[in-house]
Amino acid sequence: MAVKITDICINCDACLDECPTESIVDNDENPTGEDIYYVNADTCTECIGEHDEPACAEACPTEGCIVWDEREGAAHDVREDKTAGEPCVEE
Repeated sequence: MAVKITDICINCDACLDECPTESIVDNDENPTGEDIYYVNADTCTECIGEHDEPACAEACPTEGCIVWDEREGAAHDVREDKTAGEPCVEE
C-alpha cells in the first residue's frame, strides 16, 4: 500500500509540511495534471517507523481525503491489513 490523495482535497497545505519524505507535491506539480495534491508512491513510506499512522492523513482536515492505495512491488515496508480506497485515518 501507499497513500493517495483523493479529489476531495481542498489544497490547504496541511499535509505538505507533515510528510517526512517530502513525497507530497501540490497541485501545480501534480504529474497527472489533476488539480489536487499528489503522493509519489515511490518515495512514500507510509510513515512506518516514524508515526502510528501516515502523518499527512493525521494532519488533513478533510475526512476521507487521504486513502490507502495499491502498491505492488513497493520499495519500502508497507502496513499490513489495509484495503485500497479506505481512509488512512478514521475520524
